[in-house]
Parts: sequence; C-alpha cells; structure tokens
Amino acid sequence: MRTHKVTVLPYDEGWAKAFEDIKTEISSALGSLAVAIEHVGSTSVRGLPAKPCIDIDVVIEDYFVFDLVCRRLAGIGYIHEGDLGIKDRDAFKYTDKPHLMNHHLYVCTKHSAELHRHITFRDYLRSHPEAAQTYGEVKLRAAQLYPDDIDGYIEYKSACIEQLYRQCGLI
Repeated sequence: MRTHKVTVLPYDEGWAKAFEDIKTEISSALGSLAVAIEHVGSTSVRGLPAKPCIDIDVVIEDYFVFDLVCRRLAGIGYIHEGDLGIKDRDAFKYTDKPHLMNHHLYVCTKHSAELHRHITFRDYLRSHPEAAQTYGEVKLRAAQLYPDDIDGYIEYKSACIEQLYRQCGLI
C-alpha cells in the first residue's frame, strides 16, 4: 500500500481509537499467537502531525507460529507481502476494510531489530515533546515541499530522523 499523495495532518485524538478498533479485530483472529499488538509510527505519538495511516506491529514469539499467523490473518482479509526488503518484519496488505482506518500491518518476532527500532523511537518521541515538535515541523514542511513525491518526502525527513535516532540511542 504505497503512498502516492503525501498528506500530513495535525494530530487527531481519534487515531488512538482507530488503533484500538484495528487491534480488536486482529486480536480476535490471532488470540494468544500475538504476544503484543503495538501502535507505532507517528500516529502513536500524541501531538505529532502524521500521515493519516495507523502503523501496527503484531509481535509474535518466534517464526515457528508464523504460518498459522498468516493463515489467521488471511481469514480476516490480510495478504502477506513478504518483508519488502526489511529483515525480521513481514508486511500485510488488505482490501475491503472500510470499517477500519487506513493502516499498515507488520508482523515481527519479539526479538526483531525493526520492532526494537519502532518502539524505541515511539517511546523517545512520547517522552521528549520538544523532539516530537521538531520532527512534526519537519514532516509538515516535507509534505508541503513534496506533496506528490513520497521518496522526496522521506529524503527530506531523513536528516532529522537520523539526529533523533542518535538522541535515542538507535545509532
């Protein structure tokens, strides 16, 4: 589900509820196969402007249960897309979920480096509002400069993200 039009909106209190709605549907399908279901990405940080798309990491114990997780997610309309070039994180797309907010769904093990990166970055921004504000300003500017160019948008943000990664110990 690649973004073509870059839209960054002010934080919306409804994003937390939208995550809970998606989480409930996924939890019902996966039960105890999911160790956790994490709201990650910019919509998970109160006050942070974001593209209106919920990022979700479904955490599993290990890859021994992955085939069963894929089958259960397929049963509720998710299609496995592979790792899309990111090790230890599998992406899932969907169609026909008008009752849920637009979202990206990933499955990773509890020891995944990608999960660690998502959680560390989210928690850092949640606990450092000045960093979140700076990042939000960069995101808004990037969206203004590159409204039809997701790669340009990402590139514009990269220096800020790298600095924040240093601050939170990711690099």
